[in-house]
Amino acid sequence: MIQPRNDDPVIVRVDRRGDLGHVANISINNSARLNSLSSEIMEAFIAAVCDAAADPALRCLIVTGEGERSFMGGANLMELETLNPETARVFLTRIHTMCQVLRDLPVPVIARVNGFCLGAGLEVMAACDLHVASDNAVFGMPEVKIGLPSVVEAALLPQLIGWGRTKVLVYTGENIDAATALAWGLVERVVPMTELDAAVEAWVAAIVESGPKAIRLQKELIRDWEAMPVSEAIQAGIRTMARAYESDEPHRMIGAALAQLRARKK
Repeated sequence: MIQPRNDDPVIVRVDRRGDLGHVANISINNSARLNSLSSEIMEAFIAAVCDAAADPALRCLIVTGEGERSFMGGANLMELETLNPETARVFLTRIHTMCQVLRDLPVPVIARVNGFCLGAGLEVMAACDLHVASDNAVFGMPEVKIGLPSVVEAALLPQLIGWGRTKVLVYTGENIDAATALAWGLVERVVPMTELDAAVEAWVAAIVESGPKAIRLQKELIRDWEAMPVSEAIQAGIRTMARAYESDEPHRMIGAALAQLRARKK
C-alpha cells in the first residue's frame, strides 16, 4: 500500500515495478490538502505519465493519491481564486491535458480511489480505464457551489453514468458515496480500504498475464469506439484483429492454451 510521506518534497511520486511487467504507480503527494491539484502538481503529473508512456514495455498504470483520506480533492482553491478569464483557460487546459495523457496512454490505467474524489479529481478518475474505490470514498462535482461550471473531462460522465445522473452531480454539486457510485456505474468495484490494494493487484495481474500487444491494441480500439457509430466500430475491430496477427503473439499464446487443454485431457 502507498503510505503518506509528509516529509517527502516530491509532489508526484512514481513507482516502477519491473517484476510485474513494467507496472507504474503515479500518486499525488499532497495529502495535507487532500491531494488537491495545483498547476505545479498537474505539470509534474503530466510529465510523469508521458515518461511512463515512452516505455515500450509498460503494461499498466495505476493512479492514486497519497494517504487514505483522498484520491484527489479537486483543483486548488487558492489558485482558483487568483484566476481571470485568460489564466482560467490555461488552468483548465492543464486539467484537460492531465486527463488526456491518461486517455492517450497505450495501456490500461487503473484509478485507485482512496477517499475524496471531487471536481477535477473526478475528471481525472473518469479519464482512467478501470476504477476501484474504497468503501469510504466520496464522489462529487462541487464547482457550481463556488460559482463555476463543471467542464473539460466532466464531458466523459454521461457515457459512464448517463445524462440524468450527470445532471444530478453537476447541477446540485452534492456528493455521493461509494455504494451509490457503484450502483450508478461510476466505478466498477468497491472494497474496504484494507482490501483496496489487493483489488488493484488482481486487475494488474490479469492485465500483465495477457498479451502485451493485444492489450495495447484493445486500448486503442476502445478509444476509437468512443467516437464511432456501431457499424464503423465493428469494421475497426476486424482491422485491429488482423493487425494482431502481424506478430507471433496470437499463435504463441493460442498454442500455449491448446497445450494446456491437451494436458488436462491426458
